Amino acid sequence: MVDQALRSLAQFLPETALAVCFCLAILVGIIFRRRPQIVPVVALVGITVAVWFAIQQTGSSESVFSGMIVVDPFAAFFKIVIGTTAILILLFSIYSSEVQSTIKRLVEYSSLLVAMTLGMFLMAGSANLLMMVLSIELTGLSSYVLAGYTKEAPDSSEASLKYIIYGALSTGLMLYGISILFGLTGGALEFSDINKALAGGSVSPLALLVASLLIIAGLGYKISAVPFHFWTPDVYEGAPVTITAFLSVASKAAGFAMLIRFFKVSFIDSNVVGLPAGFWASLQDFEWNKIVAILSVLTMTLGNLVAVWQNNLKRLLAYSSIAHAGYMLMGVVVLSDKGIAAVLIYFVVYLLMNLGAFYIVMLIEAKTGSEDIDSYKGLGYRSPFISVAMVIFFISLAGIPPTAGFIGKLFLFAALLDAKWIWLAIVGAINSVISLYYYVRVVRNMFLRDPEGAKTPIAFSLPQFAILVILVIPTLVFGLYYSPIVELANASLSMFGLP
Repeated sequence: MVDQALRSLAQFLPETALAVCFCLAILVGIIFRRRPQIVPVVALVGITVAVWFAIQQTGSSESVFSGMIVVDPFAAFFKIVIGTTAILILLFSIYSSEVQSTIKRLVEYSSLLVAMTLGMFLMAGSANLLMMVLSIELTGLSSYVLAGYTKEAPDSSEASLKYIIYGALSTGLMLYGISILFGLTGGALEFSDINKALAGGSVSPLALLVASLLIIAGLGYKISAVPFHFWTPDVYEGAPVTITAFLSVASKAAGFAMLIRFFKVSFIDSNVVGLPAGFWASLQDFEWNKIVAILSVLTMTLGNLVAVWQNNLKRLLAYSSIAHAGYMLMGVVVLSDKGIAAVLIYFVVYLLMNLGAFYIVMLIEAKTGSEDIDSYKGLGYRSPFISVAMVIFFISLAGIPPTAGFIGKLFLFAALLDAKWIWLAIVGAINSVISLYYYVRVVRNMFLRDPEGAKTPIAFSLPQFAILVILVIPTLVFGLYYSPIVELANASLSMFGLP
């Protein structure tokens, strides 16, 4: 037993690094009470070490802690995405007026960000129903507090309260679904055991459908899928921009990692022969992917249509992120490795363009004191580089070449067409056109409208520009040279327990 625990700990280094970093951040905050600025540095180092350990796991494929968690290339990919996002958010926080104005609470901010990252790492590697719930709760409890971090803001407490209520409801629904699935499979908790139980015996199709829908409700909440998205716009608007950006990318990444692993390992029949290479069949003809297809259409359509009417840029980007969750669900619908690879590719480019857009919103809000679209009038003349960068991010979010966003959507649509999901590809294309309207509204204000009030140039520091360049350049480069991210995605498809 001791040997098994030690072997498991040897494969648990990214999470161990984050757990140690969390404790160390609190300890440093207590010792250096008068210098809370040290704590974000400790958090930054700890998360960087965790990402380094995750990179070392890209070639591993094994189960640890008696099957509760798996270490495989698929989990390592999402840990790298989540960790990279956390590092960038800590860098953003240096220039966030919301975070720096409450510098006395910087210890809590940094330590909770580390705890939230740890929960997401566990979500990426969860292969057990109980571990799913525990990791979601660790992530959720940290994010509830961070969503209400700026207590001075009038909508901050409201955002946190709504987040808690929806989180509690979604967890309750998921637990009910898990209990039904637990009974149907004769007490199976591990995903692979669920697969064997469903393959070996007949279960009630109705009970299996109900259990799956309830579990989807819990996972849909994490990825902001319609109709589990109601918390998203209010929380995104009320939370600090840094936390909003973190939730929009890292929380979605963790949710998608868990969603894909749960359905692929639990409900895929690996014994079916005669399928084209890279395709898989659903177990007992349980077509869960059609349920996901409906969610995908609802999510991208509602997200884009409601975004058209938004005047607050954080709310606009909130509905935009809901729409992008719908795009990524299109890849999950496709029962093939090509579809999953497309989702992984999309997450890399989504990290760059979405964080970039939120970073600019943060910088402009710090200078103008407003997140309204009207405050961007004449910005192209007052800060040309910032405005051009925002245009690049918006073009990428809309999926227009030669940006990385185009490549992400190209692979998603290619996977859909390859699997004969023509109608879903058409709906996705129509939604991409709709999204152009609200992105162009902001671009029009920046370059085709005169500034309101002061017309003086807006200056930013060299480090602020450097962070922006780190996001802009890959967004353009990956639009032209995308082989590295395609190869990384294809190498990260392997999941423990699957052939």
